[in-house]
Amino acid sequence: MHKPVLLEEATDLLLGGGGKLFVDCTVGLGGHAKRVLQKNPQAFLIGIDRDPFALEIAKENLKEFERRFSLYKANYSDFDLVLEEEGITLVDGFLFDLGVSMYQLKSPRGFSFHRDDPLDMRMDPEDRLTAYEVINRYSEKELERIIREYGEEKKAKAIAKAIVLQRSKKPIETTKELADIVLSVLKRRGKIHPATKVFQAIRIEVNRELEHLKIALEKVPAYLRSGGRLVVISFHSLEDRIVKNFFKEHSNQFKILTKKPITPKREEVMQNPASRSAKLRAGVKI
Repeated sequence: MHKPVLLEEATDLLLGGGGKLFVDCTVGLGGHAKRVLQKNPQAFLIGIDRDPFALEIAKENLKEFERRFSLYKANYSDFDLVLEEEGITLVDGFLFDLGVSMYQLKSPRGFSFHRDDPLDMRMDPEDRLTAYEVINRYSEKELERIIREYGEEKKAKAIAKAIVLQRSKKPIETTKELADIVLSVLKRRGKIHPATKVFQAIRIEVNRELEHLKIALEKVPAYLRSGGRLVVISFHSLEDRIVKNFFKEHSNQFKILTKKPITPKREEVMQNPASRSAKLRAGVKI
């Protein structure tokens, strides 16, 4: 069962500025989109996602709102091209729900260390770069940089060295092989799996997530009407920092609605442990 994170908080903030034209830049399975369309019977929603499999499910989940939404397979950094195609110049709100979804983690595409799948990690199966390429072709120095920067992993150097040593014997092909290499360097402590940060780092590199987020946010002000809302849910400090800095750098264009980021309530974390690291920031266009 797919549970959208911070569902009420995100959609209430998005709809709080009024209007009826909204863009869900990471529509996923359509959880947030569905509540927007339910709460505002006049709303029309444009849903964008890189993942064609998720879009198929979203289409089914939103079918009761026929003619009130349109879905596009695109990267959210290209939302301007989607709006151009729709003939739209200004919208009333943008929603970004970042990171990898539970649906993707459970798919056989190599996002999770809990499964034994081929090293892929592409959100868009048409992209060329895969996790296999990163793990088996990147230099030790590049691997160390990615794991340190995108995974914020202190033992990046040792992990990169272990990966290069292992692949010199035979290519590393599956998520289990990669997780086992990480476990050979990091010992298990507490509830969080030692490979979490490494998998995050490789996924960010494969999908160029931080780069696309910066591009997308920079495009938002030109397409958001005065009084319109920008709502962003992030799942790790790198994303959150980009969002926080964006609002700070554009303080002449946005009034911040969340003095501190909104985080899930205890009940939500109990029901959906994956939501524990979520942070929501929102602003209104001045």
